[in-house]
Amino acid sequence: GRSSVTDAYSQYEPWHAPSFYAGALKFTVGQQKFYLERNFYSKEKTDYLRNELDGEELSVGLFNGTGELLFRALLETSRSKTRDQCAIELLGVFQLYGADACTVDGAILSSVVPPLTTIFTDAIARLTGIPPMVVGPGIRTGLNIKAEIHNQLGSDIVASSVAAIAKYPSPIVMVDMGTATSLSLIVGSVYEGCIIMPGLALALDALSERAAALPPISIETASPVGLMGHTTEEAMRSGVLYGHASMVDGMLERIEESIGQSVTTVATGGNAPRILRYCKRPIQYDADLIMTGLYIEWGAWSSAESE
Repeated sequence: GRSSVTDAYSQYEPWHAPSFYAGALKFTVGQQKFYLERNFYSKEKTDYLRNELDGEELSVGLFNGTGELLFRALLETSRSKTRDQCAIELLGVFQLYGADACTVDGAILSSVVPPLTTIFTDAIARLTGIPPMVVGPGIRTGLNIKAEIHNQLGSDIVASSVAAIAKYPSPIVMVDMGTATSLSLIVGSVYEGCIIMPGLALALDALSERAAALPPISIETASPVGLMGHTTEEAMRSGVLYGHASMVDGMLERIEESIGQSVTTVATGGNAPRILRYCKRPIQYDADLIMTGLYIEWGAWSSAESE
């Protein structure tokens, strides 16, 4: 039914209007820094709160025996949580999607946050009864990584690269738009190298934090952003979104010039849907690239273990 206008969400709306209104706020409680983002678009109200010091995002996926991804969930977690707290969160995800954790016959974990690796290794084992395979150096992936960067490459990029090789024609540029934006060049099964740039949120935070007259803003919009802004917020939003898209387009052009041929471009990461609509180049969006890569890695590992 229709929610009452006396509920907390409606009570603090600044106005009811068909146009989009959004805002972001940074605040400190004790020694903890928080970021609050909220929009008031009448058709899609959302709010998002994160701890900027220790908040981490966790993606959880479940595949069936034929390789079909049954669900993919995103959780906000923290380095301060215990094994049991993390196990309870994972159990809640399984219950939400009507899945039974007891039927899981294999697990794989990719983490670039060492304190959380140990916690979630224990939590997964507690929940499923199976210790997960932890992606790291020495794991056979079929990816030939250039020696200079072999031990520096994040396990998430390795997993995405493995999936990209399996799904898309070579040469491939894989664009990962997360905290940082990275462009990885893959030729055949060889990971040739990558380019790392500040991500969308980092660029926006730096803009508002270092320029005193520029406020924190939300990049979420109900409709496409116009190129020329008519307010400070519109101008900032245009600059960040179109600027990031132009940066990706420009780097892809330079990569193609350097190797002398065109590339297949695939993008993943939470910020990709926000950026790709403003890119001039055709870029395939694959939200499940990391999950698919992890599934392939687990299959290769489990086959090798059974030999």
